[in-house]
Amino acid sequence: MDAREMKVKAAQVALSYVEDGMKLGIGTGSTAEEFVRLLAEKVHGGLRIEGVPTSERTARLCLELGVPLKSLDEMPELDLTIDGADEVDPKLNLIKGGGGALLREKIVAAASSRMIVIADESKLVETLGAFPLPIEINPFGEAATIIAIERAASKLNLTGELKLRRLGDGVFTTDGGHHIVDASFGRIPDAEALSAELFSIPGVVEHGLFIQMASIAIIAGPAGARTLEAK
Repeated sequence: MDAREMKVKAAQVALSYVEDGMKLGIGTGSTAEEFVRLLAEKVHGGLRIEGVPTSERTARLCLELGVPLKSLDEMPELDLTIDGADEVDPKLNLIKGGGGALLREKIVAAASSRMIVIADESKLVETLGAFPLPIEINPFGEAATIIAIERAASKLNLTGELKLRRLGDGVFTTDGGHHIVDASFGRIPDAEALSAELFSIPGVVEHGLFIQMASIAIIAGPAGARTLEAK
């Protein structure tokens, strides 16, 4: 299977967890988009669900394909969120935010009874950090915030480039109007400690470490998809 076929396979398995009448959080990214396409087929076949999208991008695709949506304010408690990930470790801790939707993704996941992650096997890692960690920051005082992030990381012996994410000639802006710093630490041995340090910085809005949030990961490879459960 090529990369897209693996994403489709993972999405197919995830769809088997979706039950009629569910309130569903719908993730962002290329793997999540394959799930949306399969979900839309089921909806057209009679499956009744209501979805909360984690980004404007996902919302547009759902509306285009006829997946019924509500806001999280209209439906603040969800049964299940299905989303992709940039990295997955053996405890199903994640790095997310490569697509820039980490804040809404974390809010939706936290409002859900369960979170299922879908990914291809290239996203499996022993230790998080090879994928640059997205850190969402307030644009006000961002230079000071970046310095504070660097100092916080150094307390944990984490080094590496901190790069403000750009889009074309400008700075990338999230759906919430924030900016993202991508932190290339290479390896994050203690994700919980880093999370605490980052949240101590006033200018940090959110970060892409999703710790103890996913209960199941569906990982697709050339031989098919396998299901991992949080330990």
